[in-house]
Amino acid sequence: MVTAARICIAITSVFLGVSAPTSAVAEPISCETATATIAAAAVVRDEDWAEGLAYDAHGDLWVSRVRRNEVVRYDPSGRVTARVAVAYPGAVKLGPDQLIYVTYGNFPTNLVPGSTGGGVVRIDPTAETPQAEIFASGLGMANGAAFDTAGNLFVADTSTGVVRIRPDGRVDTEWSNQARHFGADGIVVHGEALYVTLYLSPNGRILRIPLDDPSSVTAIADLAAGPGAPPLPDDLAVGPDGLLYDATTSGRLVRIDPADHSTCTVLTGEPMTSIVISHGGEREFLVGTASGNLLRVRLPE
Repeated sequence: MVTAARICIAITSVFLGVSAPTSAVAEPISCETATATIAAAAVVRDEDWAEGLAYDAHGDLWVSRVRRNEVVRYDPSGRVTARVAVAYPGAVKLGPDQLIYVTYGNFPTNLVPGSTGGGVVRIDPTAETPQAEIFASGLGMANGAAFDTAGNLFVADTSTGVVRIRPDGRVDTEWSNQARHFGADGIVVHGEALYVTLYLSPNGRILRIPLDDPSSVTAIADLAAGPGAPPLPDDLAVGPDGLLYDATTSGRLVRIDPADHSTCTVLTGEPMTSIVISHGGEREFLVGTASGNLLRVRLPE
């Protein structure tokens, strides 16, 4: 979640032990421009802020409306079919057990290191009246989330870093203590590594964290937006081309190649907060925004 309180935080970032990317800042690679249309318009702009997006196994879309303290389910026609109360929800992910997992406590008061107001709930999408039940608690500003193939859930806790939660809901403290990166926000598993955005870093840094060696972190890109313009990298997704795509609340959708550290902007527009591959086409994303609009973004052929 992005608020004036988060944006105005003064930060001096020193990344000890993190190697820098080669030349990502200048965006030396050019991209063809993607196209965007509004798939679903916000009912009340800004209040409908779309913080997280995920499809369940039946193709229904789940959207966390962080300022409304609820997660909303939409059927493929765009009709609202369920509303589930969740306190300041962040990421929404489909788990390996086919349940919907949602981070909660995504609010600036939980940004202070040591906060314990965040966690993860899970929802049975097949229930007649879906309800949220606690899966893990005691986290800080729980935001992004991603599963690995073993069923571990990785949560980007903006107040502390990346937290690994085992399938039984217990925090893997030993692993998590090696992945402390203040400002963690978006997160995705790709191959044998996690890719994590540092929302509060001045250059919009993207980290690579090996799943089996979290202390061996490297920086794969900086999304600097220009003098005086914070990049604000938010949610991440792996595209159909195997590259990373980052929705930024500075209003850019950025493509990132982890292999050569290159970045390029494929779309500019309103502040973007969340991203998921669309069920509408293999080269399409659904992108959530700060206004609450859901955008259908199609990559060029």
